[in-house]
Amino acid sequence: MSSLQQELITILEHKKLTPYFQPIVSFAQKKIIGYEALIRGPSNSPLHSPLNLFDVADRYGLSSQLEFVCRELSIKHFADCNLDAKLFLNVSPRVLLEPDFKTGETLRYLNQFGVSPHNVVIELTEHKPSDDYELMCEAMMHYRGMGFEIAFDDLGAGYSSLRLWSELLPEYVKIDRHFIQELQNDSVKLNFVRSIQGIARSLNCNVIAEGIETETEFKLIEKLGISHGQGYYLARPSASPLFTINKAIFLSDELPENKAIFLSDELSEKKLLDLNSTSVASIGRFILPISAETPISDVMNLFQQQNELTILPLVDYDVASGIIFRDIFLSKLFSSRYGMELYGRKPIKTFIDQMPLSVDCDTPIELVSQLVTSSMRHEQAFIISRDNKYMGVVTILSLLERITQQQIDNAKHANPLTLLPGSVPINEMVNQLIANKTPFAFGYFDLDNFKPFNDIYSYSAGDDIIKAVATTLTQCLPPEKGCVGHIGGDDFIVIFICDDWLERCKAILDVFKKLAPTYYTSTDVKAGGIHAENRKGEKCFFPITSLSVGLVSPKTTAHCQSHVDIADLASSSKKMAKKIDGNSYFVNQRQSPKKIEVIQANNFHPKTSVIKLHAVS
Repeated sequence: MSSLQQELITILEHKKLTPYFQPIVSFAQKKIIGYEALIRGPSNSPLHSPLNLFDVADRYGLSSQLEFVCRELSIKHFADCNLDAKLFLNVSPRVLLEPDFKTGETLRYLNQFGVSPHNVVIELTEHKPSDDYELMCEAMMHYRGMGFEIAFDDLGAGYSSLRLWSELLPEYVKIDRHFIQELQNDSVKLNFVRSIQGIARSLNCNVIAEGIETETEFKLIEKLGISHGQGYYLARPSASPLFTINKAIFLSDELPENKAIFLSDELSEKKLLDLNSTSVASIGRFILPISAETPISDVMNLFQQQNELTILPLVDYDVASGIIFRDIFLSKLFSSRYGMELYGRKPIKTFIDQMPLSVDCDTPIELVSQLVTSSMRHEQAFIISRDNKYMGVVTILSLLERITQQQIDNAKHANPLTLLPGSVPINEMVNQLIANKTPFAFGYFDLDNFKPFNDIYSYSAGDDIIKAVATTLTQCLPPEKGCVGHIGGDDFIVIFICDDWLERCKAILDVFKKLAPTYYTSTDVKAGGIHAENRKGEKCFFPITSLSVGLVSPKTTAHCQSHVDIADLASSSKKMAKKIDGNSYFVNQRQSPKKIEVIQANNFHPKTSVIKLHAVS
């Protein structure tokens, strides 16, 4: 028997392992919602490191014994610490296959130490790569059947798969620390994390970002919409863990200077929501709060005296600590025959199970809706605050009503053919961008030779090519980069909130140049166009339809006062673009209202371009 094997056996027999707990933080609630149980061997042992510990256990067939000792000690220490949160227990699915595996051991430990299964999250993890789908399914069903929530560990590290995630629907998924470290300097990592967050939102799953070690990583993760995180920046693992998180880390809403230069465009999705949305403050109402120390008997009197009162916020020193709902309060109070006698003199805070959901009053209602959904809570209302100070209460019903009404209003102004926003929301967005001094470029896209095509090929074919333009624009400009509008007929508007606006415009023209001929017959494509009557009734030749684009640069939009100014500039640019054959664009640039206006003409071809500069008085 090797010395390491003997060392491990001794450690297991005498349970010489120390549980450490690392907090898992909810960014929305600004609090610790759970602790991941970690383990350390004796400090004077070569097996102090968990990596060495589990590697040796696997090598000598002691994985199952090690895991159960870890579980027992972690659950006992968790109970001893009296931590008011969830316990995340690391579990290897392969342990289920071990010959000495004992079913029900975890529940026995929980019962022994007085921990509810509902407060435990089983974190399915592998110390070695495994693609055993059936085993992961079996492990998940085994533990979920006992009442545990499930988390998938190290997503992206190769030990978990998207198939497992989408089919088994765990409550939590953890992004491997590799994708979090230096996130601000790696666009591939950034896009991976953003994609994971998008999938999680659709699957109603909470994402936990592991390994957050710097303020920059934390702020970026938070801005991407990730709901939870853990790492040294938030709190280190400890045998005596923190009970509360340092609220100072949430005070700054901006990334540190010079840390997000290339990310300015990547984070613009929230900017667009802010521009197009209503803040949650508009649907909040101030309800006079009471102290959390108020006796339950006094709360009962309040509800008896005010029949219309259904919600009572608990606030002390301007900070909300809970919400009392009339129906739940009365149900709890009178569920016992001696409810008032037993609880009447106790403070109302004893009726609070968890901190209320609280959001900043300036948050757009769409983001609030996502937050409420992702938090997987069932309260009837939540708190709105400013600088963490109580401002009022919003009911879930009022939130749903406002979102529904906003969707109806948006539909009223949407183009019925493409369902893209019409002129009203586009103008509102432009005005808001100007008011916020947000840099943006503006593009006016118009089809050339569209009427003759419509006359020859029918209005139905004309509708098809208009929808093709809409598809091209939206595919070349994802939502986080800007907005596409259809203001009528064959006229489209594109608002670019990105630095590469000109390259994206060129890409649109390139795509459409290849796409347009597919809507013509082979004969007409060979001829390069069609013969049709012009507006005077004269027979003329019209080339294959193309796009003319009038562009207004960010330098120019920065000096405009409203959407009217920009519309005038874009229209004049579009007229000049139409004087150029084929897919073309003009850029209207103006550094200040009184300086020379520079107009850039470009007949767009992938390999050649011509630029003309004109001074305009």
